[in-house]
Amino acid sequence: MVTESKKEKSPRLRMPKLFGKTQGPLDSEFAKAHKSRNRLYLIIFAVIIVAFVISTVHIKFNPLILFFKGRNFFDFMVKDLYPPNFTKAMGVGDALLQTICMAIIASFVGGIISFCLCFFASYQTAPHPITVKIVRGFASIQRNVPNTIWLFIFRMSFGIGTAIGMVALLFNTVGYLTRMFAEVVDEVGRESMEALDSVGAGYLQKLFQCVIPASVPGFISWLLYSAEINIRASGVVGALGGGGIGLILSAYLSSFQYHVAFAIILILAATTIVVSFITDYLRKKVLI
Repeated sequence: MVTESKKEKSPRLRMPKLFGKTQGPLDSEFAKAHKSRNRLYLIIFAVIIVAFVISTVHIKFNPLILFFKGRNFFDFMVKDLYPPNFTKAMGVGDALLQTICMAIIASFVGGIISFCLCFFASYQTAPHPITVKIVRGFASIQRNVPNTIWLFIFRMSFGIGTAIGMVALLFNTVGYLTRMFAEVVDEVGRESMEALDSVGAGYLQKLFQCVIPASVPGFISWLLYSAEINIRASGVVGALGGGGIGLILSAYLSSFQYHVAFAIILILAATTIVVSFITDYLRKKVLI
């Protein structure tokens, strides 16, 4: 009778069971991280709810008023605005063209200025780290101050007109595009820059042979998106004194000609949608 030799067995680790299944060390760490993340989400949600309640109490806003007085809004839309009067609104073609031109000029000039500034705001191409902070701080002020505030400042200084509307859009555009262009430059591969450094390339050579060619698609994409944003903003800027179709819209609303104003709103909305489709199409072509 041949006896089988007993093989040495490696000691088994006892795994804790979770929901009737064996849980390993990695699973346990994952469960802890998942619970910690859920707890963080609950805290953030609770903070948002508390902030909403405090804000509502502070400004004495009753959210239920939207339901109680919703009929007033419905009556205004049906009786005062509808139907739109396109007959009188057909004369706003020149004003609409002015609005589009304001957005195009602000985007084009803002793109040129931002192109020059973005290399001083990028961590990859800035000649000194202090220039990054200075240029980004300058762009942050321009970007975070709404274009309506810039418009009020310029209107108090120069009066109303399309020129101050364009400048107000320009200030906001420069701040926005400078930051976005700098982010595009930061995404350029560091390996390419180091390869040019190894062969003794100068600062301008690295810009024109590596950084700019790799960043052009991103620049164009953000420039088109900026033009789309400026088309939307130019209506509000114009209504506050910046000229264009927004100024005419404000005049019709002030004179209680709501049917004509509604037609202008629809024309402006249709223009914005068409421009959005065009810029989306061009951005896809650029990024391919």
